[in-house]
This record gives sequence, C-alpha cells and structure tokens, in this order.
Amino acid sequence: MFTPRGAGNPPAVRRDHERDQCRSARVAPGPGRSPSGLFDAVLLDRDGTLIEDVPYNGDPEKVRPVPGAREALDRLRAAGLRLAVVTNQSGLARGLFTHDELRRVNARVEELLGPFDAWQICPHGERDDCACRKPAPGLVHAAARALGTSSTRCVLVGDISADMNAAAAAGAAGIMVPTPATRAAEVAAAPTVADDLPAAVTQILDRIGLVTAPGPSPRRGTVLVVRSDAAGDVLVTGPGIRAVAASAERVVLLCGPRGRIAADLLPGIDEIIEWPLPWIDGNPAPVDPGGMRALTDRLTAVHADEAVVFTSFHQSPLPLALLLRMAGVPRISAISDDYPGSLLDVRHRVPVGVPEPERALSLAAAAGFALAPDDEPGLRLRAERLPPAPAGPGEAGYVVLHPGSSVETRACPPELATRIVRVLDAAGYRVVVTGGPGERELTARVAAAGGLDLGGRTGLGELAAIIARAGALVVGNTGPAHLAAALGVPVVSLFAPTVPFGQWGPYRVPTVRLGDAGAACRDSRATRCPVPGHPCLSAVEPGRVLAALRLLGVPADVPAGPAARFAGPPRGPAVTATGGVAR
Repeated sequence: MFTPRGAGNPPAVRRDHERDQCRSARVAPGPGRSPSGLFDAVLLDRDGTLIEDVPYNGDPEKVRPVPGAREALDRLRAAGLRLAVVTNQSGLARGLFTHDELRRVNARVEELLGPFDAWQICPHGERDDCACRKPAPGLVHAAARALGTSSTRCVLVGDISADMNAAAAAGAAGIMVPTPATRAAEVAAAPTVADDLPAAVTQILDRIGLVTAPGPSPRRGTVLVVRSDAAGDVLVTGPGIRAVAASAERVVLLCGPRGRIAADLLPGIDEIIEWPLPWIDGNPAPVDPGGMRALTDRLTAVHADEAVVFTSFHQSPLPLALLLRMAGVPRISAISDDYPGSLLDVRHRVPVGVPEPERALSLAAAAGFALAPDDEPGLRLRAERLPPAPAGPGEAGYVVLHPGSSVETRACPPELATRIVRVLDAAGYRVVVTGGPGERELTARVAAAGGLDLGGRTGLGELAAIIARAGALVVGNTGPAHLAAALGVPVVSLFAPTVPFGQWGPYRVPTVRLGDAGAACRDSRATRCPVPGHPCLSAVEPGRVLAALRLLGVPADVPAGPAARFAGPPRGPAVTATGGVAR
C-alpha cells in the first residue's frame, strides 16, 4: 500500500476478477467507469514530460512547462479524465532539496498547468530497494487508488523506459514522449510513442473515441461475428464479440479450426461454425469452389440480420464479405483499407498500432455495438468452461514457463528456457513447464533443469486452468500470453519484435517485456527467424526473468539466499497528496 490512510486520501479500491458464467452474464464492474470503459485517468511523469528536466530541481523559478502542456492537460480535463503526477524524486534521499522545496516546485507546476487530482512521489534513492520507485509499479497503483479507479484503466505518459515499465508492470497503458536524452533502445521498446505531450493527449482521446459507440445500442436480432485465425487471435477479439453480444439476441461465431478451442472459452457466443478460410490460414489448402458454395449455404442457414467481420491488421475482410452478400446478409461491417464497393455497409478504418483488442472493439462500436455497462475492454474467459487442471503442480503460486510456439520466431530458445528454469529453481520458485503434444521433447529438456514437465498433457482449456492458478507466466508473444491476460495473471513477455508490442503484447495485465526490441527482425512479421541464433531473445539473461518476477511482486515459495531475495515493502512511504500539491 503506497497511499497512506488519512484525510484527503480515499480508501483502496478492490477489483475482483469475477468470470462470466453464462452468455448473458457479463463481467465484474470496474470502479467509476468512464463511458468507454477504456481510461478513467491519465498519469504523467513530471520532469521531461510536463516540465523541462532540470536535474534535482528545488527552485520553483526554474519550472518551465513543455510546449503546449497547459492546453493539452485542459483537453483531458474537459474530457472528464482525472489527472495525477507520478514522479521519482531521489533528490530528497540525496539531500539535494528539502520536502518544502519540493512542495514549492510542485505548487509552481500547478500554478502554470492547473490542478492535478493527485500527486504520487517516490522520495527514495536507487539503492533503497523500495517498491514505489519507477520502474516498479507502486506509484501507478497508488495513483489509481487515489483516483478511485484501477491501474488497468489508467494510461501513463512519460519520457523514459522507467515510466513505460512501471505502467506495464501495473497493467496500465503507456505512451512515451521521447526527449533528446531518451535512448533509442527505450523508444524502440515503448508500446506507443508520441512526438510531444499534445500528440500523446490526442492519441489518448482518439483511442477512447475509437471504442465508444455513438449512442445506446438498440436490440438486434441474430448477428454473425467472424474471426478466422489462431487461438490467440480469437482471444483478443473477445471484447468486440462481447460488445456485439450486449445488444444481440443471438451471436454466431465463424472461426477456423485453429481458433475453435479458444472460441469455446469466450463469453457472448451462442453458436460456433468452424470453417477454414483459404485467404486467412497461414498454410491454406487450394480454394475449392464446392467448399465455398457449401460455406455460402451454411451462412445462409444462419439467417443473420447482420455480420461483423473481425480481422487482423494485415487481413482483408472482402472475400468473406462477398460470400456473405451471396448468403443474403443485409448489413456487413468490417475494417478495410481497400475499396469495398458494395460489399460493406460499414467500412471502418483504424490507425496503425492500436492494440488488437481495441481494434476489434472499435469495429463493434462503428457497427453500433457497445459493451454492457458493467463490462470493460479486457480479455475474458468463461470460467465454467475450464476443465480441471492436470495433477502435479500443487498449490497455487507457481511460475508457468511455456517455451514453445506454433510460430518459430515467437518461441523461447530452448537453451534460454533451460537456463531460466535453473535460475528460478535456485531462487526458490516452483516452475511448471507446459507445451503441446508435439513439444514433449522440448519441455522434457527444459524441465530437467528443475521444473515440472507437463508437456503434451494440456490442451488449451487445461493450459488455461494451469495458468489460472499461477503467480506468473513466462512466455513468448504467443497464445498463452493472451490466456494469462484473460485470467489476470502477470506475464513476463519474451517478446520477439517481429510484430509491434503495443499491438500484440499482453493486454491490460501486469507485464514485463524482455528481449531486444530493436533487433533486425523488427516489424518483419517473419515466421522463421531471419537472423541466425534468434538474437532478439537468446541474449536475454535469465537473471532478468528473476528480476521481472520480483518487479511484478511474484514471491518465491522457498526462502533463498541474499542473491535471490524477494523485494519486500518500501523502506519508507511514498509522498502522497490528493487534490492538491504534494506535501
């Protein structure tokens, strides 16, 4: 707890992770939700983001706002978003300025930029081992509590990786506004980048606008929704499907064979049609005219009043839209950069880089569907659909390592995975190694370093049941990461940069990203590693995975030596103020 109890400080807000129990059931309501459910609050770093960075400044006369700061903040205030400052001020610990001098500097910031709803300040030094100094997530959690919301409903704007890492570790969104002092590697690893503070504010408001339906959703009849791709792709479409289900009498999902098992776990779906689409599948069979006629007949039999075709950013909805027209579907909505002619009634466009769940939700909003009032945009599963977890892992709190992937570039190199297990085991963590039937040799090799081998013993449902009881998941950018996000389980993401992290990273769940974000394979969408040795991940030191677990607050089961000590509470409280200047 980083917000001291006392006058002016609201009590901590608890967000329970309840699950949908039936199609009509939604999700646990969030505290004080905004109309879109996306963001309630914007958290801002102080030095370098709101004001020019003057190292260890204790003089209010040296406070200079960055260009356009006041106008940008007023736009956020006008939109009903609450504002907080989250700032490291190690100058206090170093004795370079006093608490009173800090208060006067912050008073000058408010005089020039307007009031903030809360200030959260870490007064500790780098070696103080506190839990509030960014990149630790303590200040983000404290600000969310002070503002009466949850960290997942906040976006943090900052200028260095410590800001972005603190946001990610708390499950918040992050937008980096680089300065000349920001390193190129930090910019490459940021989930989202803006040129300046006004541009960051525009991004925030645009993202809210994208997922906000224009008005209350009228009741609809039968709606056919489509997401024909792998399991992870189906999972990230969940918020958009739930938005459709909030107003539809009946929802029918068309998906491919690779996504069917994920579709079975999603709330909001009444019926599933499994059918491979040759213009979507990565290894497609030849187009069969008879098969296309059979698919058209099957779609006709749905008697859909409309269709919403969800796709990834590199896929076209138009081939299926043609079949849907031939099946008599009167209204079709999809995202399409290509001219659709008469194939689409709602042609939606989305900026590059929007997170995939928000991309799907924005299409639903454009088609006139909004999430239910007690829902929000995170990923969800139907808990009652999860099978029992396989025996063996024991009590909850273990760490799951999933080294494999159906896409070569996204898998954790076996040697690295083996070293990770060895280091975590030595630090007192129980490690469970998971993998599909074709990965038994891999998981046996990795688990031999000190983990429990469940390779080949878990389908997607059983894997979800295993992850649900984990303290964290260590995984590449593959489907299990989205399972963890849907279950609220923290993720150590060994993320290969072949696709953008801000678009495909774990969504609204505490995360630490590891790997070389600026590697040569960046944004290549390569399925086979184009650089020998998989350097974007193979260079990750296992000790960084251990540090990531500690940053996420995942404790070891067995006390270990000083080198593996779990970081405890901060040595002193963060400096906190609500509705005024930090005291």
